[in-house]
Amino acid sequence: MKKLCFLGLILLVVSCTQKPIDSDKGMAVFANNKEFQKAHEVPKPFIYQEKGKMIKFSTPDGKQGNAYSLNKENAKATLILVHEWWGLNNYIKQEADRYFDAVGNINVLAIDMYDGKVATTPEEAGKYMNTVTNERAESIIKGALAHIPIKMPVATIGWCFGGGWSLRASILAGDQGQACVMFYGMPVMEADKLVKLKAPVLGLFADKDQWITPEVTQKFKDVMIATGKTVTVNGFNADHGFANPSSPKYNEPAAQQANAIALKFLKEKIGK
Repeated sequence: MKKLCFLGLILLVVSCTQKPIDSDKGMAVFANNKEFQKAHEVPKPFIYQEKGKMIKFSTPDGKQGNAYSLNKENAKATLILVHEWWGLNNYIKQEADRYFDAVGNINVLAIDMYDGKVATTPEEAGKYMNTVTNERAESIIKGALAHIPIKMPVATIGWCFGGGWSLRASILAGDQGQACVMFYGMPVMEADKLVKLKAPVLGLFADKDQWITPEVTQKFKDVMIATGKTVTVNGFNADHGFANPSSPKYNEPAAQQANAIALKFLKEKIGK
């Protein structure tokens, strides 16, 4: 009872001191925001020689999901990557390859939340992100989880749109979840939705972010702590999207530091 009262007190204080945030919509709440769109310049052209392959898997809604897949013989864990608002493009495939090589004896599954669509303009990206329903996104994640051997540990990582869905994917993974990394994505703010989360969370946020602000990340941290979850939040002196090498907002020192922290975290949790 005392724990519940303490939780209620924290949530009351937070809700009274900050504007309500519709975290249920994730980053899609900003999809039509012109300033948000302008903050995401068109990705630089990039030709990439893929190491993995595209696969399909069944989803609970009777459809199929797509993913970029990399596998090692006798892998001990799987890392699920969730793309940012552009879609599953070559930059995300490059990140998948990088983590596949660096983390350890793992498989990597970079899931396609846009069902084959890849944006080439901010307007397209906003449209695609805005049309992703929670029902379809969760079905894709559940399909991906079902594609993974049931006892295999799972970690998740994502950026922007994918940062929020990385957290949601770890919630859906339940006991199978071992680690969650989210780069400047909208966190889940409701304590009741975090109940099934078992994985420790590493949040990598931008202190100059106009959307996922330090106030938002502090609220997330408060709710996580109040619900007994494990969370580490890191803020960087950079803008939203600072870890995206295709963007003029790319901040190499901050990106290198954040990537090193993420890699160390994943190695500790699933790379053994």
